[in-house]
Amino acid sequence: MPVTYEPVIGLEIHAQLLTKTKLFCSCAAEVGAEPNQNVCPVCLALPGALPVLNAEALRLAVRAALALGLTIAPESVFARKNYFYPDLPKGYQISQFDRPYSSSGHLEYELSGEVKRAGITRIHMEEDAGKNVHGVGNDSAVDLNRAGTPLIEIVGEPDLRSSAEAVAYMKALREILVATGVNDGNLEEGSFRCDANVSVRPKGETKFGTRVELKNINSFRFVQKAIDVEIARQIALLEDGLAVVQETRGYDAEGNRTYSLRSKEEAHDYRYFPDPDLPPVTIPSELIEEERARLPELPRATRKRWIEEGIAESAAQTLTQHPGLVRFVEDARKHAPQLGLKKIANFVQTEILRGAVFHGLEARFSVTPAQTASLLSLVEKGTISGKQAKEVFALLENTDEDPAQIVEEQGLSVVSDGGALEALLKDLIVKNPKQAQGLRDGKKQLAGFFVGQVMKETSGKADPKLVSELLEKLIAEV
Repeated sequence: MPVTYEPVIGLEIHAQLLTKTKLFCSCAAEVGAEPNQNVCPVCLALPGALPVLNAEALRLAVRAALALGLTIAPESVFARKNYFYPDLPKGYQISQFDRPYSSSGHLEYELSGEVKRAGITRIHMEEDAGKNVHGVGNDSAVDLNRAGTPLIEIVGEPDLRSSAEAVAYMKALREILVATGVNDGNLEEGSFRCDANVSVRPKGETKFGTRVELKNINSFRFVQKAIDVEIARQIALLEDGLAVVQETRGYDAEGNRTYSLRSKEEAHDYRYFPDPDLPPVTIPSELIEEERARLPELPRATRKRWIEEGIAESAAQTLTQHPGLVRFVEDARKHAPQLGLKKIANFVQTEILRGAVFHGLEARFSVTPAQTASLLSLVEKGTISGKQAKEVFALLENTDEDPAQIVEEQGLSVVSDGGALEALLKDLIVKNPKQAQGLRDGKKQLAGFFVGQVMKETSGKADPKLVSELLEKLIAEV
């Protein structure tokens, strides 16, 4: 009987903290500067330069741990992780080893309508390395702008059992870090990176198989494909009677394959020891409580609340993808609470999202929440129709105009003169006797024909609700 294998997956996520300066010096932590501009004796590891911990980085790290339910250690220690690589000028990375600042948390995520839960072993702080740049003429060069940028590493338990679960977990983690202002979630620029630990074992077995680490995968799609390819590779080896070798592998997206980077991962001796230049990190309870108070409502909770208020699940999912969108919807609601959340959310999704621009935590919209609330209030009062609202919106974009003023200037008010509309309907009924008789005979879809003709005659300015009421009355009278 053939053996059925199950994957065992644990993710290690590296997330850059959104600070203005680096973890141990005052150099700018920014993307896109000219190579080697944001460097100093500390991040270049020049003799005698001493690191000083960035207090804001510690605050953001604590906030991330609280959002993910981890326990904060009152005291933690930075250690030196010794290894040689061209983009690591010190010859060691300042990280945390046996005494991280937080441990024992979890993450809930959704997949195919089911809520799942995966453990988080620890989150620790560390500095980023520089970046090797290949193809500089015939050479490779090193850009050290990124060296020293503050990171948190979120080490997940091996609780995931498919590539789809891994991606859902990663997306849920990303949205929490973005919502709390800890990280900008930019996979393309490398501020949110994933290493995946993958093994397989016979289904029903409790002992783990041999683990392979997939390094630095920079998109959700590639995470899923890389894991699937690696699972298939390991199963093929086992079915051929061969052993899976513990190693670190990369992912080649073009060839859709994984390839060996380093073997015998366990044999690496990083010679961790406490950094003698940095004292133990003490996290006072006051700081923890301050950061707990700063935690916003997390995206899953916002979605649940909105769905309970009548928003479709798909719309709630779309509108909670970015904290700027959540703020926009809630701010518009504050300006016009009488509208109800559903009307605002629908308009944001169908109209406003088309012109929105997002980059990291920044969100730019072509109108303000106040303008949106004012515009939808005009529809609610019957001053303009839904169709006219779209016309006003087009004129409103990227201006500071008031919607009511635009309506007045453009003469866009709804035609709600019952006498005029009744006269127009009577004329249409006389001119279209076949359709009128069909409506009397119960073909209700023909009401749309008459309403459409009235809207055409009034250039879309008639109140469709009033037209429908008048039509029903006139048809019944004959």
